[in-house]
Amino acid sequence: MRKILHTAHIYMIIGVVSGLYYRELTKLNDFTGDSQLGVVHTHLLALGMLFFLIVLALEKLFTLTASKLFGWFFWIYNAGLALTVAMMTVRGSMTVLGAEAGAAITGLAGLGHIILTVGLILLFVTLGKRIPAKGA
Repeated sequence: MRKILHTAHIYMIIGVVSGLYYRELTKLNDFTGDSQLGVVHTHLLALGMLFFLIVLALEKLFTLTASKLFGWFFWIYNAGLALTVAMMTVRGSMTVLGAEAGAAITGLAGLGHIILTVGLILLFVTLGKRIPAKGA
């Protein structure tokens, strides 16, 4: 359970720092338009901190970590979120700095979303195995 709590806490810290990065980078470059940087902190706080706080509550209720699939979910989901957020940060920074983002960045962001989806599927499979069947 501590690992889940620490994960939520780390995402909270990174989320707040990414908001600071967004504010300072756009201020330094007198940027007033839209960029991916504007939603990086929201993604980190919602898909990172809040999500893992919910997983923590589910762990308390259903002992998710007793399933072998939980470890797979945990690392795959985190890898997907890290890749997605990293590509959003790169793309957003390039937009603020006036550079064009290439197709590779878009492709890696898409891969991050696919990996996130696999992680979510693993979470639901884990939940299905840990929640008792009706009538049992």
